[in-house]
Amino acid sequence: MEQFLASRLDAVKVSPSSAAKARVDSLRAAGRQIVNFTIGEPDFPTPRHIVEAGIAALNDGQTRYTGAGGTPALRQAIVAKLKRDNDLSYKDTEVVVGNGAKQIIFCALTATLNAGDEVIIPTPYWVSYPDMVALNDGRPVIVSTRPETGFKLTPAQLEEAITDRTRWLVLNTPSNPTGAIYTSDELLALAQVLREHPNVWLLTDEIYEHFSYGTVRHVSPLTVAPDLASRTLIVNGVSKSHAMTGWRIGYGAAPRVLVAAIELLLSQSTSCASSISQAAAVTALDGPQDCVADAVALFDARRRRMVELLNAVPGLSCGLPDGAFYVFVSVAGLIGKTTPSGQRLDSDVDVMMYFLDTAGVATIDGSSYGQPNYLRMSFATSIEQIEVGCRALASVVAELKN
Repeated sequence: MEQFLASRLDAVKVSPSSAAKARVDSLRAAGRQIVNFTIGEPDFPTPRHIVEAGIAALNDGQTRYTGAGGTPALRQAIVAKLKRDNDLSYKDTEVVVGNGAKQIIFCALTATLNAGDEVIIPTPYWVSYPDMVALNDGRPVIVSTRPETGFKLTPAQLEEAITDRTRWLVLNTPSNPTGAIYTSDELLALAQVLREHPNVWLLTDEIYEHFSYGTVRHVSPLTVAPDLASRTLIVNGVSKSHAMTGWRIGYGAAPRVLVAAIELLLSQSTSCASSISQAAAVTALDGPQDCVADAVALFDARRRRMVELLNAVPGLSCGLPDGAFYVFVSVAGLIGKTTPSGQRLDSDVDVMMYFLDTAGVATIDGSSYGQPNYLRMSFATSIEQIEVGCRALASVVAELKN
């Protein structure tokens, strides 16, 4: 049977986020009480006015196929959103809708990569980027960023990574897993490098766009470098911003040549995104945005509390993230310590499993994001769960021996 499967699967791992969810579900089914810090979605329901729009679409008979690239109404809503929130001008024909942002990224890579083509991916990266490149016969070029630069790619690193086989640079801002947000000046500096390499396209994943805190604000790269629009794909969606992960609506905005290629792939794979979900997404984008502001305020309070509690635990350290809803926690201070059972913690994976097995706290190892000695912890959960989980972590860390 193994010989029947394509060799390209050898380069792909199970998504760590999916694996973490399965592990948590299994432990809970066995009766364990688990505090889940792996959550990659808002923990509250889709706002009621959006749900009602989905129900209305059902009652109105909007249950048939749509165009492969999305309904005219949703494409127009996306165009309006890009103008309103990002001051970017697109035509309906330069927008495409998929079953989540992930599908848009995958199809864009399928449409543009030939065997051996390179895609620059800075660490820490969203776990699916390298695997999606590999599945499309490309070569992920992993560039390690540093805490000193806020886990952001520098112009010098970008210049050094570009070769004649480079096809894409992937930027994720705000970042999963660090919450890092590129400033206008930082984006301008990267854009200047890209201007010297006209064959390199920019894929900017802005799915966490609305989750920025304090005085920091998300900036879309094209807002500061509009001349790159002819070779940029903006990826976004309503999953995070409007608590609609299960509705599976993401979108891309790009030159028509790429949008048409993505539409072709959608037409031959999933046909179209759910008609009902698309109707609900129109309301999400065109309707009142108070729900988004409320979510940001809620996450801000959780963010501050989690960082405060984690930094009080010896051996753990983390900065206050500027965006998204994750804390990227250094566990370097625990590496080399020994558990009460005599096991030595030699890696972030060991620390992750120790926390899960002894504290009942689920996290995701930083190695899965290309950045060892860290853990990703989500604050998309209640303050109560954050406090319970952090107390449990403090307790089991206190039991470690040097």
